[in-house]
Amino acid sequence: MTPRSSALARLQQATVVGLWLLLAGSLWWWRDRPGVAVLVVALIVTGHAWVLALEFALAAWHNRRDPAPTAGLGTLLRAWWVESHIAPLVFGWLQPFAWRRWPDTAEPGAAVPGQRGVVLVHGFVCNRGLWTPWLRELRRRQVPYATVNLEPVFGSIDDYAPLIDDAVRRATDATGLPPLLVGHSMGGLAIRAWLRAAGPDAAQRVHHIVTLGTPHRGTWLARWSRLTNGRQMRVDGPWLRQLAADESPALGQRFICWYSHADNIVFPASTATLAGADNRHVAGVPHVALAFHPQVMAETLKLL
Repeated sequence: MTPRSSALARLQQATVVGLWLLLAGSLWWWRDRPGVAVLVVALIVTGHAWVLALEFALAAWHNRRDPAPTAGLGTLLRAWWVESHIAPLVFGWLQPFAWRRWPDTAEPGAAVPGQRGVVLVHGFVCNRGLWTPWLRELRRRQVPYATVNLEPVFGSIDDYAPLIDDAVRRATDATGLPPLLVGHSMGGLAIRAWLRAAGPDAAQRVHHIVTLGTPHRGTWLARWSRLTNGRQMRVDGPWLRQLAADESPALGQRFICWYSHADNIVFPASTATLAGADNRHVAGVPHVALAFHPQVMAETLKLL
Protein backbone atom coordinates (compact mmCIF):
# COMPACT_ATOMS: atom_id res chain seq x y z
CA MET A 1 0.00 0.00 0.00
CA THR A 2 1.30 3.44 -0.92
CA PRO A 3 2.15 5.51 2.19
CA ARG A 4 -0.87 7.70 2.94
CA SER A 5 0.81 10.64 4.64
CA SER A 6 4.12 12.44 4.79
CA ALA A 7 5.04 14.82 7.58
CA LEU A 8 8.12 15.73 5.57
CA ALA A 9 5.94 16.74 2.61
CA ARG A 10 3.90 19.06 4.84
CA LEU A 11 7.08 20.60 6.25
CA GLN A 12 8.53 21.19 2.80
CA GLN A 13 5.22 22.53 1.48
CA ALA A 14 5.26 25.13 4.25
CA THR A 15 8.86 25.97 3.40
CA VAL A 16 8.14 26.43 -0.30
CA VAL A 17 5.07 28.57 0.37
CA GLY A 18 7.07 30.62 2.87
CA LEU A 19 9.78 31.26 0.29
CA TRP A 20 7.23 32.39 -2.30
CA LEU A 21 5.68 34.75 0.25
CA LEU A 22 9.14 36.06 1.10
CA LEU A 23 9.81 36.69 -2.58
CA ALA A 24 6.51 38.49 -3.02
CA GLY A 25 7.03 40.51 0.16
CA SER A 26 10.54 41.52 -0.94
CA LEU A 27 9.28 42.72 -4.31
CA TRP A 28 6.54 44.75 -2.62
CA TRP A 29 8.79 46.17 0.11
CA TRP A 30 11.45 47.31 -2.36
CA ARG A 31 9.01 48.27 -5.12
CA ASP A 32 10.47 51.77 -5.26
CA ARG A 33 14.04 50.49 -5.47
CA PRO A 34 14.06 47.87 -8.25
CA GLY A 35 17.83 47.35 -8.05
CA VAL A 36 17.62 46.36 -4.40
CA ALA A 37 14.55 44.21 -5.12
CA VAL A 38 16.40 42.27 -7.82
CA LEU A 39 19.38 41.75 -5.49
CA VAL A 40 17.22 40.49 -2.61
CA VAL A 41 15.27 38.15 -4.90
CA ALA A 42 18.51 36.82 -6.38
CA LEU A 43 19.85 36.08 -2.91
CA ILE A 44 16.67 34.22 -1.97
CA VAL A 45 16.54 32.21 -5.20
CA THR A 46 20.23 31.25 -5.14
CA GLY A 47 20.62 30.86 -1.37
CA HIS A 48 20.63 27.06 -1.56
CA ALA A 49 23.44 27.14 -4.13
CA TRP A 50 25.69 29.05 -1.73
CA VAL A 51 25.02 26.51 1.00
CA LEU A 52 25.87 23.73 -1.46
CA ALA A 53 29.09 25.54 -2.38
CA LEU A 54 30.13 25.48 1.27
CA GLU A 55 29.36 21.75 1.45
CA PHE A 56 31.50 21.04 -1.62
CA ALA A 57 34.37 23.09 -0.18
CA LEU A 58 34.21 21.12 3.08
CA ALA A 59 34.03 17.83 1.17
CA ALA A 60 37.08 18.74 -0.91
CA TRP A 61 39.04 19.62 2.23
CA HIS A 62 38.18 16.40 4.05
CA ASN A 63 38.76 14.23 0.97
CA ARG A 64 42.41 15.33 0.67
CA ARG A 65 43.75 12.25 2.47
CA ASP A 66 40.89 9.89 1.66
CA PRO A 67 41.65 6.68 -0.27
CA ALA A 68 39.00 7.55 -2.87
CA PRO A 69 40.15 9.23 -6.11
CA THR A 70 40.63 12.99 -5.79
CA ALA A 71 38.09 15.27 -7.49
CA GLY A 72 39.58 18.25 -9.32
CA LEU A 73 38.19 21.76 -9.19
CA GLY A 74 36.43 21.40 -12.54
CA THR A 75 34.76 18.17 -11.41
CA LEU A 76 33.54 19.79 -8.20
CA LEU A 77 32.21 22.85 -10.03
CA ARG A 78 30.24 20.65 -12.44
CA ALA A 79 28.90 18.61 -9.53
CA TRP A 80 27.88 21.83 -7.72
CA TRP A 81 26.06 23.03 -10.85
CA VAL A 82 24.18 19.73 -11.19
CA GLU A 83 23.19 19.60 -7.52
CA SER A 84 22.12 23.26 -7.55
CA HIS A 85 19.54 22.39 -10.22
CA ILE A 86 18.42 19.01 -8.86
CA ALA A 87 17.92 20.16 -5.26
CA PRO A 88 15.07 22.62 -6.01
CA LEU A 89 13.34 19.97 -8.13
CA VAL A 90 13.50 17.38 -5.35
CA PHE A 91 12.90 19.57 -2.29
CA GLY A 92 10.66 22.13 -3.96
CA TRP A 93 8.42 19.91 -6.06
CA LEU A 94 8.83 16.11 -6.10
CA GLN A 95 8.83 15.61 -2.33
CA PRO A 96 6.40 18.29 -1.12
CA PHE A 97 3.83 18.17 -3.93
CA ALA A 98 4.34 15.13 -6.21
CA TRP A 99 5.25 12.39 -3.73
CA ARG A 100 2.00 10.45 -4.37
CA ARG A 101 2.08 10.84 -8.16
CA TRP A 102 3.22 7.22 -8.71
CA PRO A 103 1.50 4.80 -6.30
CA ASP A 104 3.13 1.53 -5.24
CA THR A 105 2.51 -1.42 -7.54
CA ALA A 106 3.59 -4.30 -5.28
CA GLU A 107 0.16 -5.86 -4.87
CA PRO A 108 -0.75 -9.57 -4.91
CA GLY A 109 -1.55 -10.74 -8.43
CA ALA A 110 -0.14 -7.62 -10.08
CA ALA A 111 3.30 -9.01 -10.97
CA VAL A 112 4.45 -10.53 -14.23
CA PRO A 113 5.28 -14.21 -13.52
CA GLY A 114 8.92 -14.57 -12.50
CA GLN A 115 9.41 -10.83 -12.09
CA ARG A 116 11.22 -9.81 -8.92
CA GLY A 117 10.10 -6.70 -7.01
CA VAL A 118 12.01 -3.67 -5.71
CA VAL A 119 11.88 -1.91 -2.33
CA LEU A 120 13.02 1.73 -2.35
CA VAL A 121 14.18 3.38 0.88
CA HIS A 122 14.94 7.12 0.83
CA GLY A 123 17.32 9.04 3.07
CA PHE A 124 17.47 11.90 5.55
CA VAL A 125 14.93 14.75 5.09
CA CYS A 126 13.39 12.95 2.12
CA ASN A 127 10.30 10.92 1.28
CA ARG A 128 9.25 8.57 -1.53
CA GLY A 129 9.03 11.49 -3.95
CA LEU A 130 12.82 11.27 -4.31
CA TRP A 131 12.36 8.06 -6.28
CA THR A 132 10.11 9.55 -8.98
CA PRO A 133 12.48 8.70 -11.91
CA TRP A 134 12.79 5.13 -10.62
CA LEU A 135 9.02 4.75 -10.18
CA ARG A 136 8.41 5.83 -13.78
CA GLU A 137 11.02 3.39 -15.07
CA LEU A 138 9.80 0.50 -12.91
CA ARG A 139 6.24 1.07 -14.11
CA ARG A 140 7.45 1.08 -17.71
CA ARG A 141 9.19 -2.25 -17.12
CA GLN A 142 6.20 -3.63 -15.18
CA VAL A 143 8.41 -4.28 -12.16
CA PRO A 144 6.44 -4.28 -8.87
CA TYR A 145 7.80 -1.85 -6.28
CA ALA A 146 7.13 -0.86 -2.68
CA THR A 147 8.19 2.38 -1.03
CA VAL A 148 8.30 3.90 2.45
CA ASN A 149 8.18 7.29 4.11
CA LEU A 150 10.67 7.09 6.97
CA GLU A 151 8.96 8.73 9.93
CA PRO A 152 9.30 10.18 12.46
CA VAL A 153 11.43 12.37 10.22
CA PHE A 154 13.99 13.19 12.91
CA GLY A 155 13.62 10.02 14.99
CA SER A 156 15.92 7.08 15.51
CA ILE A 157 16.99 5.05 12.49
CA ASP A 158 16.03 1.93 14.46
CA ASP A 159 12.39 3.09 14.44
CA TYR A 160 12.23 2.67 10.66
CA ALA A 161 12.69 -1.12 10.75
CA PRO A 162 8.93 -1.96 10.88
CA LEU A 163 8.26 0.27 7.84
CA ILE A 164 10.93 -1.51 5.82
CA ASP A 165 9.75 -4.91 7.03
CA ASP A 166 6.24 -4.14 5.77
CA ALA A 167 7.58 -3.00 2.37
CA VAL A 168 9.69 -6.17 2.02
CA ARG A 169 6.68 -8.29 2.89
CA ARG A 170 4.50 -6.49 0.33
CA ALA A 171 7.07 -6.89 -2.43
CA THR A 172 7.54 -10.57 -1.58
CA ASP A 173 3.79 -11.28 -1.44
CA ALA A 174 3.34 -9.63 -4.84
CA THR A 175 5.96 -11.75 -6.60
CA GLY A 176 6.77 -14.77 -4.48
CA LEU A 177 10.45 -13.79 -4.74
CA PRO A 178 12.82 -11.95 -2.39
CA PRO A 179 12.99 -8.31 -3.55
CA LEU A 180 15.89 -6.09 -4.50
CA LEU A 181 16.41 -3.37 -1.88
CA VAL A 182 17.74 0.07 -2.86
CA GLY A 183 18.62 2.69 -0.25
CA HIS A 184 19.76 6.26 -0.80
CA SER A 185 21.87 8.00 1.87
CA MET A 186 20.47 7.26 5.35
CA GLY A 187 18.12 4.75 3.70
CA GLY A 188 21.01 2.30 3.41
CA LEU A 189 21.57 2.52 7.17
CA ALA A 190 17.85 2.02 7.75
CA ILE A 191 18.08 -1.19 5.70
CA ARG A 192 20.99 -2.39 7.83
CA ALA A 193 19.04 -1.53 10.98
CA TRP A 194 16.09 -3.54 9.64
CA LEU A 195 18.35 -6.53 8.93
CA ARG A 196 19.55 -6.41 12.54
CA ALA A 197 16.04 -6.08 13.96
CA ALA A 198 14.53 -8.77 11.73
CA GLY A 199 16.90 -11.45 12.97
CA PRO A 200 19.54 -13.79 11.53
CA ASP A 201 17.36 -14.99 8.63
CA ALA A 202 16.55 -11.48 7.37
CA ALA A 203 19.31 -11.51 4.75
CA GLN A 204 17.62 -14.49 3.10
CA ARG A 205 14.49 -12.38 2.60
CA VAL A 206 16.25 -10.10 0.10
CA HIS A 207 17.81 -10.76 -3.28
CA HIS A 208 20.43 -8.03 -3.12
CA ILE A 209 20.94 -4.64 -1.44
CA VAL A 210 22.18 -1.54 -3.28
CA THR A 211 23.10 1.66 -1.46
CA LEU A 212 23.64 5.07 -3.04
CA GLY A 213 25.78 7.52 -1.09
CA THR A 214 25.06 5.83 2.24
CA PRO A 215 27.23 6.93 5.19
CA HIS A 216 28.04 3.35 6.22
CA ARG A 217 30.89 4.66 8.35
CA GLY A 218 29.32 8.05 9.02
CA THR A 219 29.77 11.51 7.58
CA TRP A 220 31.70 14.50 8.85
CA LEU A 221 28.64 16.78 8.49
CA ALA A 222 26.78 14.76 11.14
CA ARG A 223 29.09 16.10 13.84
CA TRP A 224 26.98 19.28 13.86
CA SER A 225 23.62 17.53 14.15
CA ARG A 226 21.54 17.58 17.34
CA LEU A 227 18.84 15.35 15.84
CA THR A 228 18.59 11.69 16.83
CA ASN A 229 19.16 10.21 13.37
CA GLY A 230 21.71 12.89 12.59
CA ARG A 231 23.82 11.98 15.64
CA GLN A 232 23.60 8.32 14.68
CA MET A 233 25.46 9.12 11.44
CA ARG A 234 28.55 10.62 13.05
CA VAL A 235 31.86 9.20 11.85
CA ASP A 236 32.86 6.32 14.12
CA GLY A 237 29.91 7.17 16.36
CA PRO A 238 28.55 4.75 18.96
CA TRP A 239 25.42 3.82 16.99
CA LEU A 240 27.41 2.90 13.86
CA ARG A 241 29.99 0.99 15.88
CA GLN A 242 27.28 -1.05 17.57
CA LEU A 243 25.52 -1.69 14.25
CA ALA A 244 28.74 -3.04 12.72
CA ALA A 245 29.44 -5.15 15.81
CA ASP A 246 25.98 -6.74 15.60
CA GLU A 247 26.35 -7.71 11.93
CA SER A 248 27.75 -10.89 10.46
CA PRO A 249 31.16 -10.36 8.83
CA ALA A 250 29.72 -11.86 5.64
CA LEU A 251 26.81 -9.40 5.42
CA GLY A 252 28.72 -6.99 3.21
CA GLN A 253 28.72 -9.58 0.43
CA ARG A 254 25.00 -8.88 -0.08
CA PHE A 255 25.68 -5.18 -0.79
CA ILE A 256 26.63 -3.06 -3.77
CA CYS A 257 27.62 0.40 -2.52
CA TRP A 258 27.81 3.35 -4.94
CA TYR A 259 29.87 6.29 -3.75
CA SER A 260 31.46 9.40 -5.24
CA HIS A 261 34.39 11.72 -4.57
CA ALA A 262 32.00 14.60 -5.38
CA ASP A 263 29.44 13.70 -2.70
CA ASN A 264 28.71 16.94 -0.84
CA ILE A 265 26.88 15.29 2.07
CA VAL A 266 28.68 12.02 2.78
CA PHE A 267 32.40 12.66 3.18
CA PRO A 268 35.19 11.71 3.41
CA ALA A 269 34.12 9.80 0.32
CA SER A 270 35.20 6.33 1.45
CA THR A 271 32.83 6.47 4.44
CA ALA A 272 30.14 5.46 1.92
CA THR A 273 31.82 2.09 1.42
CA LEU A 274 31.13 -1.08 3.39
CA ALA A 275 33.59 -3.81 4.33
CA GLY A 276 33.17 -6.87 2.11
CA ALA A 277 30.75 -5.13 -0.27
CA ASP A 278 31.05 -4.49 -3.99
CA ASN A 279 32.01 -0.83 -3.59
CA ARG A 280 31.62 1.09 -6.87
CA HIS A 281 32.99 4.59 -7.33
CA VAL A 282 31.21 6.88 -9.79
CA ALA A 283 33.12 10.03 -10.61
CA GLY A 284 31.79 13.55 -10.30
CA VAL A 285 28.29 12.81 -9.02
CA PRO A 286 26.93 14.80 -6.04
CA HIS A 287 24.77 13.40 -3.27
CA VAL A 288 21.15 13.82 -4.39
CA ALA A 289 22.11 13.31 -8.05
CA LEU A 290 23.33 9.79 -7.20
CA ALA A 291 19.65 8.82 -7.02
CA PHE A 292 19.12 10.15 -10.56
CA HIS A 293 22.31 8.90 -12.24
CA PRO A 294 21.55 6.79 -15.38
CA GLN A 295 24.50 4.40 -14.87
CA VAL A 296 23.58 3.75 -11.25
CA MET A 297 19.95 3.10 -12.11
CA ALA A 298 20.72 0.90 -15.14
CA GLU A 299 23.26 -1.28 -13.37
CA THR A 300 21.05 -1.60 -10.31
CA LEU A 301 18.05 -2.73 -12.34
CA LYS A 302 20.22 -5.32 -14.12
CA LEU A 303 20.24 -7.18 -10.81
CA LEU A 304 16.58 -8.03 -11.42
